[in-house]
Amino acid sequence: MPEIILIGLNHKTAPVSLRECLSFTLEQTPNALETLLATVPVKEALIYSTCNRMEILFVPSNDTAIDLVIGFLSDYKALPVQEFEPSLYIYKNDDAIKHLFRVGASLDSMIVGEPQILGQIKKAYKKAIAHKASGTILNRLMHKAFSIAKKVRKETGIGDNAVSISYAAVELANKIFSDLNQRSVMLMGAGEMAELAVEHLISNGVKKIIVANRTFTNAVSLAQRFDGQAVKFEELETFLHDVDILISSTGAAGYVLTKAQVKRAMAQRKNRPLFCIDIAVPRDLDPGINQVNNAYLYDIDDLQNLVNDNLEERLREAIKGERLVEEAVVKFRWWLESLAVVPTIKDLKKKLESIADAETEKSLTRLGDLSPEEIDAVRRLTRSVARKIMHDPILFLKNTGSHRNDTHYLSVARHLFNLDPEFEENDR
Repeated sequence: MPEIILIGLNHKTAPVSLRECLSFTLEQTPNALETLLATVPVKEALIYSTCNRMEILFVPSNDTAIDLVIGFLSDYKALPVQEFEPSLYIYKNDDAIKHLFRVGASLDSMIVGEPQILGQIKKAYKKAIAHKASGTILNRLMHKAFSIAKKVRKETGIGDNAVSISYAAVELANKIFSDLNQRSVMLMGAGEMAELAVEHLISNGVKKIIVANRTFTNAVSLAQRFDGQAVKFEELETFLHDVDILISSTGAAGYVLTKAQVKRAMAQRKNRPLFCIDIAVPRDLDPGINQVNNAYLYDIDDLQNLVNDNLEERLREAIKGERLVEEAVVKFRWWLESLAVVPTIKDLKKKLESIADAETEKSLTRLGDLSPEEIDAVRRLTRSVARKIMHDPILFLKNTGSHRNDTHYLSVARHLFNLDPEFEENDR
């Protein structure tokens, strides 16, 4: 059975300073793959890097490949082996397959369920395909990784629920306003998380952005980014009656918006809901705002609690994802094992003989009364024809040699004669 090996490091095993030293950009990957295939005994290879990991997946030609891949990393990145080897993990066969499936399904991510990792791996795979570094084994493995990642996301809630402060703010806004398309937002200050929240709200279709800042030039600059309107800080209360969502992150020493101001604004708003998000520390918004009818105030602790609850929910859903991954690993191993010559020949014989037998029985029912001897002769005839059809393909499959890639031909034979119908159906 062909071997599959994965060597790498990630946020759990190495600090960012080391991950940076061993990372590969998409532009560097083609040359790195070319060098790897030319200098190390590997048949197929794939390299992918993200901010949290660097991994090399490969099919070795012999037992020396692991040490030589580590040596390749050292040479290519001009980094002594002893500086990074303790941070490496090495997975073989089922463990390598399982790790890849978990990474693709974001079960191994810093934030479980984040969707970016799969897209990054797909880009790396396209580079490997374009430069002929990925072959029969890794092609099948990567497509299965993409398939199981899609299945995990579809059949579990691993990607549901906000797990960042800015996303949590948007999730709360969606709960209060069923439709954000006709809503307006006021941004007070220019804190990073507040800006991210506004960006997410814009992607959810909010209608209008108003930016208020103590330094008016900064308000104008920020409003331009969001295609919004800049207002002076002194005009805050004037515009408050016209917005639905208020996000504040000013860094002021005291409250910049009081309960009394919000109460006056709510009277003009005719009690239309006002959603206030205070991401500042110390807080910008008077906690008493929550006592005003139809005014909803959340501070950073409220949002963090929501994030923590959502993370726990994702982790519960991840258990279902792990089960789907385990099942996919077993099925992929069955396919790998089927690439051995003997199982493929047995499956081919069984397939053709079952077809011959089924067609014989159909014909016998149409031939009328035949003697036992004649029935036996018909059956022997169809079996003989099936064996003669199989003779040359079986002879070819048995004729192994160093001059050809037997794994490729075995895979083609199994596809050609549809020897894995259940596996193929599940792989779509």
